[in-house]
Amino acid sequence: MSYKAVVFDLDGTLLDTLDDLADSMNAALAEAGFAPHPTEAYKTFVGDGMDKLARRTLPAESRTDEQAAKMLAAMRKQYAVRWADKTKPYDGICEMLTALVENGLKITVLSNKPDDFTKLCVERFLGDYDFDIIQGVAEDCPAKPDPRGAKNISQKLGLAVENILYLGDTNTDMLTAKAAGMHAVGVTWGFRSAEELKANGARTLIDHPLELLELIR
Repeated sequence: MSYKAVVFDLDGTLLDTLDDLADSMNAALAEAGFAPHPTEAYKTFVGDGMDKLARRTLPAESRTDEQAAKMLAAMRKQYAVRWADKTKPYDGICEMLTALVENGLKITVLSNKPDDFTKLCVERFLGDYDFDIIQGVAEDCPAKPDPRGAKNISQKLGLAVENILYLGDTNTDMLTAKAAGMHAVGVTWGFRSAEELKANGARTLIDHPLELLELIR
């Protein structure tokens, strides 16, 4: 198969954002009088969008629509001042992106982070790379695992989905790739386990970003 483009998830795939997400959500929870969570717990809280994150961190008895909406607004406020404090690309990401571009592949981002924060993070931490498309959750792009965002990327690039690799670190990413008809590549350096990735449709697992290059040769 001749792959011509890659769709990347952002959090847990290109960037290690866990500390900033956890610190921001914990600050929002504390402000509202709720208990914080260990940073490690956020590996299972994140991945399905900021609205789901806000709801999951609340005590079960407090997960009303009204309270979840308040926590989402509080999270956005806190994340707006913390999003770049500790976030950084994973080791090997920059070398991988350089190699992909040198080999003529198009590179794109599809995140469940809100679109404004998605673009901010890519510009700040991966601004040396000319991504063809950077897309987060927006009115015209529903959260994954809805495959419409991934399919829209293939249409905008003018490429068949069979010619696109999709990299992600969660079950949501693997389900998205499978539903879109793309080659699902699970990365084991992110927030979830290899077992979860395989169980949800990963066709390939990689343990380091540069291993992706074997798939394009």
